[in-house]
Amino acid sequence: MAKLKMVTYNDIYECLRKERYSEQLQPLPKKFVGQTAEYIQEKKKLANQPGDLFSDEILKTKKQLENAVSIFKELMLIRKKKLLSLVFVASETGINKRDFENMLPFEKELFDNVMISIEQAEKVVSKEFATGNGVITEERELKLILFLEDMEKFVGLEGKDFGPYKKGDIVNIPKKVADILTGSGKTELVIDD
Repeated sequence: MAKLKMVTYNDIYECLRKERYSEQLQPLPKKFVGQTAEYIQEKKKLANQPGDLFSDEILKTKKQLENAVSIFKELMLIRKKKLLSLVFVASETGINKRDFENMLPFEKELFDNVMISIEQAEKVVSKEFATGNGVITEERELKLILFLEDMEKFVGLEGKDFGPYKKGDIVNIPKKVADILTGSGKTELVIDD
């Protein structure tokens, strides 16, 4: 069985550079976190080898180890910020499938959990934002749906334009419109209440 290609310092740095200079979440190899952990463990072994503590090779390895850890932490921080921004955008308007595909598995789980929390918080706010007679003046419920086919631009129930959407797009749209599209088989729910 062939061993997986190990991540290098330059790979980690290049991922950070791309992430820094792009608004969109950048794709990472599926095993990036594990491969980076292996790289760091390997550098720790080399840095802690017995010998001359001040040899150029050991000093260079220690510096590279320190920088790699720092770069990886910064990369994860930037990705978390982008994820939170995507959650905000998705809770207000929708999310593009490309951003969702660029998430690592644990990032997708984080995204889903934060979306659920935001939707629950919005329901609480809507209920508390009731008039004196108990009628909610404005309840803005959204549903996250996945488009199963391409769809041209269309007008929603309240006259607002939606689309166009491509097959695979994941979008947050008003509940009534989502129910109609899901009922017609053109979409399916991503997060079910």
